[in-house]
Amino acid sequence: MERRAKVELFEEIRREYEFGIGTVRGVADRLGVHRRMVRQALANAEPPERKRVTRERPVMGPLRPFIDAILEADRSAPRKQRHTAHRIYERIRRALPEHKVAEVTVRVYVRERKRELGWSTRTTCVPQSYAPGQEGQVDWYEAWAELGGAQVKLQVFALRSMVSGAAFHRAYQRATQQAFLEAHEHAFRYFGGVFRLLRYDNLKSAVKQILRGHRREETTRFIAFRSHWRFASDFCTPYEAHEKGGIEGEAGYFRRNHWVPVPQARDLTELNAQLLAACHEDEGRVIDGHATAVGTTMIAERAQLLPLAEQGFPLAELTFPRVDGLGCVRVRTNLYSAPAPRLEPKMKTRSDFLAKSAYQP
Repeated sequence: MERRAKVELFEEIRREYEFGIGTVRGVADRLGVHRRMVRQALANAEPPERKRVTRERPVMGPLRPFIDAILEADRSAPRKQRHTAHRIYERIRRALPEHKVAEVTVRVYVRERKRELGWSTRTTCVPQSYAPGQEGQVDWYEAWAELGGAQVKLQVFALRSMVSGAAFHRAYQRATQQAFLEAHEHAFRYFGGVFRLLRYDNLKSAVKQILRGHRREETTRFIAFRSHWRFASDFCTPYEAHEKGGIEGEAGYFRRNHWVPVPQARDLTELNAQLLAACHEDEGRVIDGHATAVGTTMIAERAQLLPLAEQGFPLAELTFPRVDGLGCVRVRTNLYSAPAPRLEPKMKTRSDFLAKSAYQP
């Protein structure tokens, strides 16, 4: 029972005793309470505080000083070399074998004790803030579409502004480097400028090798493309998708709202026109925590973007494959037959004619 309700009940008991039936037993019977409560109400208008019963822990009781000493010593130990609950349990088994205790009991006590000591047991996340035109996030995701009557799995490029929340989506048959660079240029035209920083996963189109820390060996073609459009790039830690949570959430939102039901189109060109219309449609939505619509903020942010380059980056890809012993050329995963070499007729010399005439009868 809440304290307020109990105070009101005490008042009713006191009134009933003084102006009503007048006996402890009679008040208890009429109000359906114990005679002990009636006596408490007559003695004091405020109900007594509830006594908290402290449960005895016969198993953990003798082990508390041992565990507390370990946790206290961990205060000055390096963060990555502190005791886990499992490690404490193992030490108890070795140092105090006469005390039989379950590991889960030790875990519960360690968790409670760390909370009492003020040790944080949860990850603290600080919301990020961005300046207009500062950062965009890029990623690929998979989606199915019906092209020409057949269902096809496509790779979809997405680029999202971290200030306005506006995003650009474009589908391709495969996530090749040429498609990757081309999609960037379409996105830059959609936004009306270039973000100063673009954040990526460790895509093969941009990263050749992951080095120690945040260092990456980038592909030569991506470096040239980045230099042409004058933006900076940053790559997330492997398997840490939350570092670019904006585009991760955008892919899920766009898929649920514009890829369901499965879109239908004659070809990829018509499908990308539908996706572009969907991007413009999303400019009218208001994201939670934002005061204005996506499109309004997008227009205001456009003035802070880097200007578009006068000419696009040359996207044609040059390769120099070798002809194998079977007369085939491999380009990526496909084999192509090389044209047969043209054999020129051998020119006869004067010595050939003289040799032939010398043996004629």
